[in-house]
Order: sequence, then structure tokens, then C-alpha cells
Amino acid sequence: MPSARFLWRSGGFQKGNVKKIKEGPHSTLPEDEFFDAVETGLDKIEEDMQLRFKLKLQSQISQTLVNVPHEAVAEGEEAREEFGTGAEATSHALWPEIDRVCKEQLHYAREGVGQDGNGWQIFADEGEIKMYKREEEVNGLVMDPLKAYHTVQGVTAREMCHYFFMPEFRNDWETTLEDCTILEKISADTLLFLQTHKRIWPASQRDAQFWSHMRKITDNLEPGARDMWVVCNNSTEYAKQESKNGKCVRIFLTVILACQTHLPEGYVKGQPLNRNDLTCKITYCSVVNPGGWAPASALRAVYKREYPKFLKRFTGYVIDQCKDKPIMF
Repeated sequence: MPSARFLWRSGGFQKGNVKKIKEGPHSTLPEDEFFDAVETGLDKIEEDMQLRFKLKLQSQISQTLVNVPHEAVAEGEEAREEFGTGAEATSHALWPEIDRVCKEQLHYAREGVGQDGNGWQIFADEGEIKMYKREEEVNGLVMDPLKAYHTVQGVTAREMCHYFFMPEFRNDWETTLEDCTILEKISADTLLFLQTHKRIWPASQRDAQFWSHMRKITDNLEPGARDMWVVCNNSTEYAKQESKNGKCVRIFLTVILACQTHLPEGYVKGQPLNRNDLTCKITYCSVVNPGGWAPASALRAVYKREYPKFLKRFTGYVIDQCKDKPIMF
């Protein structure tokens, strides 16, 4: 029998047959073909995104008017002293949870891997990127905790977190994103989202409802670190919002992106800086419950393939966006 990848790419799946193959423990599609089909769908989405990004870049170059300059963004709500402290969100019903989860995830991000036989296994080692996982399943669903480390040059911790947090940039680096809706602006540094992802056959379409909080960390910085910023995302059923099409499987997630800016050894405060002087150390942790059902081996194969690509794509995007703009701390 031809593989699912071959049939999908060659148009061999008839519409009626596609409808019959559904995600679930009784799916008639073998695990290897499930992975092939998802991998093919992801490849197509990435190709479309690269084309869209090239067209967008050409359009920007050809326009007389350019985007709002980076320093103009920093003069808005992000420039206020309260930004990154959560001070304007403390009266919200979600704040106790937001504050608690952020502190827990920061502690988790600061913990090392490989010590005390705690079960971390390295699954990607590509230059500056090191990725670890612990294999865990809950009620038959893969929920492997992930921890990744990366170091990049030319950007600050705040810039990295800025592009991860702000929804207007998400479509540029999140390949599977179909729609991102702000359900509530709790404060400038805390938002409530409903995020819908493109369906990747044969898996069901998925969405996530989560709060996102960007915070400046001022305590226990690493030696040599100038500053530290984090973005924490966590699923919530506060003001539960139904799927936009009524058919999505809901993802439950907890994510933290923790970034530290390092300057050259011997740097004296007040000296002029350029982007060659900046080093950003990144820790990315996530636990995702994908909901629904998918073969464990296929999911882990997708994670192994996609997580390193995501981190390289996102950090590369931020470096490219910031290279000709003033440094933002």
C-alpha cells in the first residue's frame, strides 16, 4: 500500500476517503502513516509561510511608508514603569493564578537538567540549541515536559520577549496559527487569548485559550546578566470561550520563555553599545496536553522535528526584526 505521504502529495486521497479517516484510538491509519501525513501537512504550511513572508517583505520594501519604528513602540505602554511588573493586573480575578504560575515556571526554568537522575533526556543538540524532554503520559496522552536552551547574538532579553508576547507579530513566526483573538486586555503586560491553529490532516483542528504575561525579573540574575525578562503562557477556563467553529479540540498548555541579556566582560555602564555587544541566553520550557488523541510515537516524532525548527525560526525572526533598530532594554 502506498504511504499516506505519497497519496497526499500525489492527490491519491479521494474526498470521501479522507472524511472516513479520523483522529482517535480506533483510527484506521497506521502510526507511521499518521506521522507522514502530519509531517507533509507541516511542510506545506511552512512553504506557504515562507512565500507569504517573502511577499510581505517585498511589499514593505516597495512602500514609501515604513512600519512604526521600534523606539516608537517603547514610547507607548511598554515604556511605562509599571510595564513588566503586573501592577496594573493585580485587581483582576486571574492575578493570583498568574503570579503563582509565573513564579513556579521561573523556578522550573532555572532548574538544571541531568542532575539527581531526574529523567531528562537530550533529544536535540544543534550548535547552541540543546533540547531535553521527560517522557510522560497522562490517561494515554503524551504530555512530555520540554526544556530548551539557546544562545543568540544581537538582541536583548526584552526584545526577544517583546516579539514572543505581542500578538501583532505572532503570525510572522507561528507557522500553524490560523487566528489569534484577544479576549481581554487585562493590562498592557497581561492578555487573554483564544488562539486557533490550522488543521493538519489527519489530526483534528485545535485551539487554546490562555493568558499571557510579560514580566521583568529583578532578583537572582545570573552573574554577568544585565537584565532578565520572561513571558509565561498558561491555559485557563476563565470566561471559557467556545471554539470559533465549534469543532476544535482544546489544547492545554503551560509555557515560559525566559531570557537574559549579557554584555561583554569588562563593559562599563554608560559606554555606547552596538548589537555586536549583545548576547541573549534563552530558556524555553513547555508542557502541552494536545487533547483528543494521536499516536504517542507519531507525536514524539513530530515534537522532535518541530521544536528545534520553531526555536531557530523564532529567534532568527527576532534577530532580523531588530538588526536595524535601536536597542531596547
